Amino acid sequence: MAADQAGPVVTTPYGSVRGRYERGVAVFRGIPYAAAPFGPLRFRPPRPPEPWDGVRDAGTFGPTAPKPPYSEAFAQYLSDPEIPGDDCLNLNVWTPEPGPGARLPVLVWLHGGALTRGSSAVPVYDGGTFARDGIVCVSVNYRLGVEGYGLFPDAPPNPGLRDQLAALIWVYETIAAFGGDPDRITLCGQSAGAVSAGALLAAPRTQGLIRRAVLQSGPPEVSDRDKVRRMVRRMAARLRVPATAEAFAAVDRGLLLRAQAEVGRLGSPVLGGPAFGIVVDGDLVPGDPLKALTEGTAARDAELLMGWTRDEYRLWLVPGGLLERVDRLGAVALAGAMARCHAGPDIPRGYRLLHPGAGTAEIVGQLVTDHLLRVPLHRLADARPGASYLYEFAWPSRLPGLGACHALELGFVFDTGGVPESKKLAGEGAPQEVCDAMHAAWVRFATTGDPGWAAWDATHPVRIFDDGGPRVAHGPRDAEVALWATASAVPEPPRHSVPRAPGAELASAMRRLRRSVGALRR
Repeated sequence: MAADQAGPVVTTPYGSVRGRYERGVAVFRGIPYAAAPFGPLRFRPPRPPEPWDGVRDAGTFGPTAPKPPYSEAFAQYLSDPEIPGDDCLNLNVWTPEPGPGARLPVLVWLHGGALTRGSSAVPVYDGGTFARDGIVCVSVNYRLGVEGYGLFPDAPPNPGLRDQLAALIWVYETIAAFGGDPDRITLCGQSAGAVSAGALLAAPRTQGLIRRAVLQSGPPEVSDRDKVRRMVRRMAARLRVPATAEAFAAVDRGLLLRAQAEVGRLGSPVLGGPAFGIVVDGDLVPGDPLKALTEGTAARDAELLMGWTRDEYRLWLVPGGLLERVDRLGAVALAGAMARCHAGPDIPRGYRLLHPGAGTAEIVGQLVTDHLLRVPLHRLADARPGASYLYEFAWPSRLPGLGACHALELGFVFDTGGVPESKKLAGEGAPQEVCDAMHAAWVRFATTGDPGWAAWDATHPVRIFDDGGPRVAHGPRDAEVALWATASAVPEPPRHSVPRAPGAELASAMRRLRRSVGALRR
């Protein structure tokens, strides 16, 4: 590492970069880890960037991947900066000691956003707080939506996930120059970022690259290839072009994003519908990541930190008033959730008995949250030979109706609760002691592999983060999770078939609910 009056200078495999000192840590933003994925590289796996001469300025965030903006209903809660430019495959590094020899633990952050939105430039994800506490923090931009996860007959699948792999390899090969230890990499993600982290953790090509992983509000999973194809075909129909990468590459970028947003508005984490996702590709993702991690040999010794928020579903249902609409729909909404989760009648009946005073929206939301998040994370913890640590974020937002919703915990993880973008979800007066506890747990885990409470065992310890002080509850939601193992369920249809609801009334319920979501998101 060298330094001049403008800031620290570090040499990467493609050229030198100059960062900035901010609040006592060195920050390098917008470092390219791959070439711009446009022109002949569009819809293709990432390629190395062109080397540069001299010292490249790394003082500002690089371009963000093309993405549609959030709807007005969601934009009041979530921030998503857009930075123009083609060189969107870039990353940022925060380090307390920018030079070889420090050998500090490394935390690599993959943002969420349903694989269609988000970026490393969101102020909530300021890695300076981790660097302040002795960790080299790296955040990554990757291709989104149809550019990153479209499924075409004339292009390889999962280019966005391949971007993340390229970034991870860059970190492994380069991070020592920034003060990091390549043998102590913790791969972290939230929501779609956690799904990505799980897929990479299970991938044969990453074995030996990842020492630990944090999965927040997202399990290792793959999407049905037909579901992703339908998303592409619906876009193609709107654009009046063939459903091929060659045809999509010829479409104006803004028009492509508008078509993606229009088709995607009918989808929802609660209700399903068309969506982009990681698919089995026989290469980077040779099979189901959850199965590889629970039944195979993938990352057997890696420590895992896994968590969820108590009321994940409220971010999906509160914006635009969908929560109240689900309550009004009553049995129809419950039938739709049963179809979404392939749940037999005993499962919602069990939820009613466990929560006798809950409204339909709460039952639907918790049922879907358990199906999507808690059940697979419990299953993963049960099956792992390596240590697993589970937690629940339960502090409720100060804003009406949100509770402890999806993404609320991120300002606590990064200790950035004071920035305006965190307050959009948390409101005013978020308790610093909860922030301190959660951030410290991630720091300890990235540093030692132990976040500070008992590892998962037969007693099912779960650390609860709320304003009630430090505590560990044993299986706080075991009763709900157990329903999925003991109650009847409708088998999930084969991957190659079109999913069908267990009964015509459930299929009708799904169509009605999706139309409601689409109307509220216009």
